[in-house]
Amino acid sequence: SRPPRRSPPRRAGSWLSALNVSAVLWDSSGNHHRYNIWPPGVGIAAVYGVIIVVGLVGNVTLMKTCLLVKSMRTVPNLFLSSLALGDVLLLLTCAPVDACRFLVDEWLFGRVGCKLIPFIQLTSVGVSVFTLTALSADRYKAIVKPLDIRTSGAKLSVGLRAAAIWLFSVTLAIPEAVFSDLHTFTTGQPNETFVTCAPYPHAGELHPRIHSTASLLTFYIIPLFIISVYYCFIARSLVRSSVDIPAEGHLHLQRQMKSRKRLAKSVLVFVGLFAVCWLPSHVIYLYRSYHYDQVDTSLGHFVASVCARILAFTNSCINPFALYLTSKSFGKHFRKQLLCCTSPRRLRGQSSRSTNVTTV
Repeated sequence: SRPPRRSPPRRAGSWLSALNVSAVLWDSSGNHHRYNIWPPGVGIAAVYGVIIVVGLVGNVTLMKTCLLVKSMRTVPNLFLSSLALGDVLLLLTCAPVDACRFLVDEWLFGRVGCKLIPFIQLTSVGVSVFTLTALSADRYKAIVKPLDIRTSGAKLSVGLRAAAIWLFSVTLAIPEAVFSDLHTFTTGQPNETFVTCAPYPHAGELHPRIHSTASLLTFYIIPLFIISVYYCFIARSLVRSSVDIPAEGHLHLQRQMKSRKRLAKSVLVFVGLFAVCWLPSHVIYLYRSYHYDQVDTSLGHFVASVCARILAFTNSCINPFALYLTSKSFGKHFRKQLLCCTSPRRLRGQSSRSTNVTTV
């Protein structure tokens, strides 16, 4: 999950340099270079490694569960599969690169990597937040119109909407690839500079402020506001339905409403996790953009940055397990896919006899 760290790494100067050790690494051309390795960064990279492994296992299993199990191929679950695909892409490409930034003082991935990695990360950010917005809209329609019957083209419609979300996210990320480049920054210490990947050089104040404010609005505030509006209408509809539906004679309708309430709660959990996990990263990037003429090398800022980055990437691995805890139906099939105790053919046969009530 996600706005990328578009400004150079802020490490604490004097205490960092005392801990550096040297290492020789080879690039793709076979040339060797000597880099300063920061030992505490090994521990940070190990945390990233855990996040990557857990996230890949969880998201791949989620996609298998939602796509292979017939009863799990619902509209919300197809959206969640698209969300999981974006998280897998983020964990495979951007998380390892981000971990390397804490190990060495230089950018290791060249000018092409400087343009590609921020592009992929911002695309994943867009896929996540816009998919959550689409899920909220879908839950609104399902709850305020519980008697509507899904047409045979519903899954095709979901596929088209998911593709549109990916296309829109890619389009918004294109400027990130165009303007990101390698730039030289100073740390405030005499004759101490470093080269890193950033979307603009260390000059001027207007561009960083516009960039950070636009990212905050586009990938955080506006989508969450739209989601909040949907859930206000959902809450109002649920209150009304609890009064309007008679206690007797409408058991099937009551079961449908309970199932849709559970699903709405699950989507709300995902939205809450996204909001909590990405807020620190947005705040720190906003702070850096409004103090771009100075490189903050304080220990407190560095610790806050590390925690914000780890929390943001944690959002890309936590959704499958949050869904596991909030949905018994999904949890049962998730365990079977994860442990490989049942073959896909047998699992599909069992699922075809399951209830048709919409579940996560």
